[in-house]
Amino acid sequence: MAERYSPAHFQEHVESCVTYIPPHHTPERVNKKDLETQFNTSTNTKWVTRVTKSIMICATVILIIASCVTWMSAVYIPNNHAQNKLKYLIEPPVYAEVISRRGGNITLPCILRVKPPHFKVKWTKLEPHRRGTENIVLMTNGYAYKLYGLLGQRASLRKAHVMDASLQLSHLELEDDGKYRCELVNGIEDESVIITLRIEGVVFPYQSRNGRYKYSYHDAKEACAEQDGILATFKQLYRAWTEGLDWCNAGWLKDGTVHYPILHPRDTCGGELLPGIRSYGPKDRIRDHFDAFCFTSVTAGSVFFIEGPFTFGEAGQACQGEGADLALVGQMYSAWRFLKYDRCDGGWLQDGSVRFPISAPRERCGGLPDPGVRSFGFPNKILKLYGAYCYR
Repeated sequence: MAERYSPAHFQEHVESCVTYIPPHHTPERVNKKDLETQFNTSTNTKWVTRVTKSIMICATVILIIASCVTWMSAVYIPNNHAQNKLKYLIEPPVYAEVISRRGGNITLPCILRVKPPHFKVKWTKLEPHRRGTENIVLMTNGYAYKLYGLLGQRASLRKAHVMDASLQLSHLELEDDGKYRCELVNGIEDESVIITLRIEGVVFPYQSRNGRYKYSYHDAKEACAEQDGILATFKQLYRAWTEGLDWCNAGWLKDGTVHYPILHPRDTCGGELLPGIRSYGPKDRIRDHFDAFCFTSVTAGSVFFIEGPFTFGEAGQACQGEGADLALVGQMYSAWRFLKYDRCDGGWLQDGSVRFPISAPRERCGGLPDPGVRSFGFPNKILKLYGAYCYR
């Protein structure tokens, strides 16, 4: 069995490596003649064996120590966060995130720990791809505040107490999703915290009635807006993928990149690659053409069905007779996602497509095993085969 050494044992041998001298000699008494005499005796043969053993132990100890030092120097990472601890602001919780839906009201927390004599607090919406000036929402000196931009029109300072610089936003919109920075401006001691606002919603793929891959970036952005949505972010697409979105057509995202989510790899969708988000990276926003991934959230109204059969024109009239309009694709997805809307009847929507929402999959309603909004594409508008999905 290998001998086990304690730290004290290592220390003992390290010291012996540095200071070892035969017990019956001192440095002053050792000379060439003495060494020759000693090496001719059996006693000194034992001493040589002892020296050799000690040297071997010393070499082993030194190698171990060197290895430890090397390992420690390789894994040591300075704790910059600890070195840069906030002095005036209270650090938010790890992964600070506030979640709400479109139309809701929220508070983004920012609390002062210490109040400097002269300071300002500036709230900014962080937009990495924004050009020009930063998107300032609000500024305050602790007594009064000033609002900026379109977002500022729905903003206010909470002021629950004298140390409170929290931002309130009302009537949330889809574009409000993202990161916000609360920055204390105090000369050379500026510091900030970042809070994420996540709008809860649903991502849906959208294709032109003229076929696959017909949208430039700006066309895709406009198409989403027409269907009560905006272009999705990568984070929103990723979340949708984790929730079951599997789509084999590539689409534009908000940042100008092109992706598509795959849960079940097949030959026509990435071959043998593992499930994940396939990426084409950034594309030319004018020359390149793809589909779109749109994002929407809850709506103020509701979707309902009127039985047909109708042509497209008749479906619109039927909805108007109920004080409503044909539903948008985004409104259909919102009803399916948030209200679990389920109907096994194809119906016209405002863009000329025919779809139906399934929350409880069954064999005679599309035949697919997963919930979703099924689509018949864009049939001829004079066909009198479908009902109408209305929104009011």
